[in-house]
Amino acid sequence: MLQSLRWIGRSPPPVSVRACFLMKPRTLLIAAVLFCLPAHSRAESPRAPESVNAFLSNQCLDCHDSATKKGGLDLETLSRDLSAKGAIDKWILIHDRVESGEMPPVKRERPAKKEVDAFLTALRPPLIAADRASKEAQGRTAWRRLNRFEYENALRDLLHAPWLQVSPMLPEDGEAHRFNKVSEALDVSHVQMARYLAAAEYAMEQILEAHDAGPKKSIVRYYAWEQSAFYRRVNFNEFNRSAERATFPMRGYEAAADVLTGKTKLTDAPAEAKLRQEQAMGVVASTYEPLEIKFNGFEAPSPGRYKLRISAYSFWSHPVNEKQYWKPDRGNLSKGRRDEPVVLYAETPPRLLRRLGDFDVTPEPETREIETYLLTGETIRPDPQRLFRSRPPNWHNPLAEKDGMPGVAFRWLEVEGPLHDAWPTKGYTLLFGDLPRRPVEGKAGRMEVVSAEPKKDAKRLLEAFMAAAYRRPMAPEESQRIVKLINALLDDGSPFEEAMLCGYAAVLCSPGFVYLQEKPGELDDHALASRLSFLLWNSAPDDELRKLATKGELHAPLALREQTQRLLNDERSSRFTNAFLDYWLDLRHINATSPDATLYPDYYLDDLLVESSVEETRAFFNELLRKDLPVRHLVSSDFAFVNERLAQHYELPAVKGVALQRVMLPKESPRGGLLTQASVLKVTANGTTTSPVVRGAWVMERILGKKPPPPPASVPAVEPDTRGATTIREQLDKHRELESCNACHAKIDPAGFALESFDVVGGWREQYRATAGGKRATGFGKNGQPFEFHTAQPIDASGILPGTGGTGGGGAFKDIRELKALLLADERQLARNLVRQFTVYATGSAVTFADRAEVERILDRAADKEYGVRSLLHELIQSELFRKK
Repeated sequence: MLQSLRWIGRSPPPVSVRACFLMKPRTLLIAAVLFCLPAHSRAESPRAPESVNAFLSNQCLDCHDSATKKGGLDLETLSRDLSAKGAIDKWILIHDRVESGEMPPVKRERPAKKEVDAFLTALRPPLIAADRASKEAQGRTAWRRLNRFEYENALRDLLHAPWLQVSPMLPEDGEAHRFNKVSEALDVSHVQMARYLAAAEYAMEQILEAHDAGPKKSIVRYYAWEQSAFYRRVNFNEFNRSAERATFPMRGYEAAADVLTGKTKLTDAPAEAKLRQEQAMGVVASTYEPLEIKFNGFEAPSPGRYKLRISAYSFWSHPVNEKQYWKPDRGNLSKGRRDEPVVLYAETPPRLLRRLGDFDVTPEPETREIETYLLTGETIRPDPQRLFRSRPPNWHNPLAEKDGMPGVAFRWLEVEGPLHDAWPTKGYTLLFGDLPRRPVEGKAGRMEVVSAEPKKDAKRLLEAFMAAAYRRPMAPEESQRIVKLINALLDDGSPFEEAMLCGYAAVLCSPGFVYLQEKPGELDDHALASRLSFLLWNSAPDDELRKLATKGELHAPLALREQTQRLLNDERSSRFTNAFLDYWLDLRHINATSPDATLYPDYYLDDLLVESSVEETRAFFNELLRKDLPVRHLVSSDFAFVNERLAQHYELPAVKGVALQRVMLPKESPRGGLLTQASVLKVTANGTTTSPVVRGAWVMERILGKKPPPPPASVPAVEPDTRGATTIREQLDKHRELESCNACHAKIDPAGFALESFDVVGGWREQYRATAGGKRATGFGKNGQPFEFHTAQPIDASGILPGTGGTGGGGAFKDIRELKALLLADERQLARNLVRQFTVYATGSAVTFADRAEVERILDRAADKEYGVRSLLHELIQSELFRKK
């Protein structure tokens, strides 16, 4: 941390610094608390009407009186004052259970429809009135701070530094209503403020480091045979039977020991250049310890944008006599028999990997190019992911055939960069304008910004920075406070650069930058611009949005629609897709579990499958959004995005290459929609077993929008039997004999039963796998080690789906195809749930009782577009839910 800011947990700083970094957040938190207080006038608070008492007495009190309290609900003592703590939530629950037909229970004599309608008609107005009273006092949401990903994106865009990685420096954000954008879960502490300071300082250091690297770019080639990470594992022996000997030098399609021994020496420059061009390092295994190939001769000299070019080709490695070694004069290598997928990672020691992209390596030598951003010190790690991953000892390559095994030969990596769109960089210009940065006298390697008129430049630069950083008009006193801080530091002898960075850090940790500042009622145009931008770009508004907001034109329906279209069509909208799916579908947990090495060796260590599955879901949702496809595609679609690995996994017609392609699904395929995508099926399994309860609850909540109640604390969870003695269905049948369990499981389990046809990574199965019993299956896994599992009992994917409150959707099904048909019987409910998910993500607040009518109006307006996904988003943005706090 800058010396001037290193006061947290130490001796007290100057008063001006404390005011900037302590008092302001504290004041903000107090204001937030005050804003969240409920209305105090109990006399004026809406109450549950007396007219509902007769219905409750006749239909409910037998089970929900003070003595019985079934389900924990005591209607005798439940307050009729809807402003009482927790009262409105329970009354809404009562309303919803009666409206859906769940209560009174089916086994009781059902009340007449007119009696139910009268009860609901009487209860709705006071519930709406109570909800609206709260909104009028504080708005739908309280002020909220940016989550760590929004903060990172806002810094990236402000400083024109797309490579910045500050989110790992910030604490994990709290979650509410499934998302990390809800104010009630995004608190601020002194730890949070300290991390913001560290992140802000790091970001600005990155800008200065990029500036110091200079405007000159270079193009440097790094030959694989010169990289120690390639050749240190070389040992010439028979057929590379050890992981310690899985790389070897090549020239064309010949092994070439002299490449490394230096026996071949040419004096003719063109011939030597040709020789260098043809030399390569071959690998027959994927990049995995102990074999970790990388172009370790390269380390990014500064952060920025680079072009990476890799020359490589695939080959086939033939065996030789066990007593012979690799020799350059023996024809033990030949052209590859297929393309090989390679994934490129940036690596920071020790083994911190960041995926950059992928490409196919062909049998003919070709060059592939990727443009990407790198951080200082990152090196490049290529990974031929179809190849096996050697795990000592005594591994066996499962891809090996009698006449050899596949491999990939890497010739060289060429790096061009860092590349600059302007010089000085836009980030440096924002911080220091045209002021020069020069070496510090007497301090080798140190640079600093110099100013002939420091206080005058400080005021000018700070005001320009704050105007760019804040997402609203800035009050004069806001800059004056920080100018005083900078001047005090200058008067104390601090260097100009350090004083300015301290002031900038204050801005980047202030409420004006860290918080979305919205007032109750209709949002002004600047707040509307921020809400729109943080929805679709996960970042601050750009210049065009801010100009419209300044003119007061953004709130016009046509302008707002045009800007929504513009933001969605921009590549930055991928931030929305990725973040929304990460939390709605839990894609962020894709690597939380690993497939069991014994039961699922066909998936173990298969990063290509896992990474492709996430990209499939993103590409699928992007397609729905881009083409405004009907919401029913979330459940059932006639197309999918697959590459070669996914097509093989889904048992679809062959697709060539690592790139995702949109393919039409065969009519008999169970695929199509989110439910049967590998990513979803993986995050709803634990890597060893699957549970209809977990998957069924996931479908209820994420797709249908019907959150199941939590399980009773006294009832143990049902764990699938990996020995194969019983099926999970048999165990659940016994579990459901308990009356307290059956009511919920009857709703949760059916969809989960249909998904039992899919294993822990979404592969189709007819039988379970187990550690004992059944037919024995053996082989070698991707790790080169032997495996053994047993086939167990057959899958029963049938079930009975309960109805959805009179809107259809219930009925018996025998498999996933029939389940999808039942779910599609109520497309409006699918759309209603998606609007609710969008609303939480966009506004930071869940849909409340008083919001329900507005949700229905959104659905009405999108109905003629068949509830298109893009139309639903447009209509939400045009609605009062979005345009008001």
